[in-house]
Amino acid sequence: MTEPTHSPLAETESFDRFSLPDASGRFGPYGGSFVPETLSHPLRELTDAYGKAKADPAFQEELDLLLRTFAGRPTELYFAKRLTKRLGGAKIYLKREDLLHTGAHKINNALGQALLAKRMGKQRIIAETGAGQHGIATASVCAHFGFDCVIYMGAEDMRRQALNVFRMRLSGAEVRGVEAGSKTLKEAINEAMRDWVTNVRSTHYILGSALGAHPYPGMVRDFHKVIGEETKIQFLKAEGKLPDEMIACVGGGSNAIGFFFDFLEEPSVRLTGVEAGGRSLEQGDHAARFEGGKLGILQGCKTWILQNPDGQINPTHSVSAGLDYAAIGPEHAFYKDRGRIGYANVGDEEALEAFKMLSSEEGILPALETSHGLALGFRRATELPKEQAICINLSGRGDKDAMEAARLMGVSGLPEMKIQ
Repeated sequence: MTEPTHSPLAETESFDRFSLPDASGRFGPYGGSFVPETLSHPLRELTDAYGKAKADPAFQEELDLLLRTFAGRPTELYFAKRLTKRLGGAKIYLKREDLLHTGAHKINNALGQALLAKRMGKQRIIAETGAGQHGIATASVCAHFGFDCVIYMGAEDMRRQALNVFRMRLSGAEVRGVEAGSKTLKEAINEAMRDWVTNVRSTHYILGSALGAHPYPGMVRDFHKVIGEETKIQFLKAEGKLPDEMIACVGGGSNAIGFFFDFLEEPSVRLTGVEAGGRSLEQGDHAARFEGGKLGILQGCKTWILQNPDGQINPTHSVSAGLDYAAIGPEHAFYKDRGRIGYANVGDEEALEAFKMLSSEEGILPALETSHGLALGFRRATELPKEQAICINLSGRGDKDAMEAARLMGVSGLPEMKIQ
């Protein structure tokens, strides 16, 4: 586990978080739109449609209604009493995004983009998925709206997340396995983009994280910032103050930026993102972009990427399919440069231990992605005094990971679920 670094808080006090991205989709030197001409038009169309929707109160009213009645917002802020007592330090609070319909924060964005696609007159939705949570959210939302739905998923991720593949298909989605490359999230995004280029007139691509070409990073963040907005209100009610530290796992970075966004101009609150440290920090053994990554362009976006000296994308690894990706969202790169958000990484074994600890101490089964943030949060709780409080974003539940976790823990006699 590496330790995060944060800059002096005074640097952030006068910064306006709503000023980013700029008109070209930039977060300082990061972001932008590096795409072939065939995608330039649909991205401009999407940017224009989203700008009009943001300015229309009726759009937000309809989205708020769906978030409340279909997704299950607001989610609870939960005080982990037994964990706090066991660790003996700071209070531990959990923002319970795992309680949302479909089991993770992903439905916030899926609902927002589906509502936008309806306004744009699209009939078909495509999406990529790694852990399956975005795929489940998209499939469920498409069933609700009546869209045709195709989900691209790497073959290795389909093996790890067989239950979610079945759930997507039950919801009426076609799940297409991707056999290219590492058979994980990067390749799934590639295939989804190829589909979109071919079918732009009828199809909207619901990208599942705060990355990719403009307008996706800022748009996805906007659909998830409700997480932090709720947390601030709930925490002030529970403790009479803001949390001392907020922690979230970071793959592409959607749950984390949504959780952190309302606190970026609160200098008393330490913000920490947690990447996947994998088996080790050797090349190919992890997905920690700020450990050995370089500035580059991947799938339309300029950001920190795990790549070799020739610019080829390095293989990545994580016990969690949702963190197993070579690039990080551009807004995260921007705030790392400023030192406003610190970043650490947690290895596979530490994440599995956190997965077990939350289950046994609180009766809550977290996703393996989320378990990376929990592992750092549990460690920080032991380092901070009892009068302080930590808030961890419990971004998803771990039903999908139970069989894979059992396999990794060496449990014998497990039933096998095969997905074609």
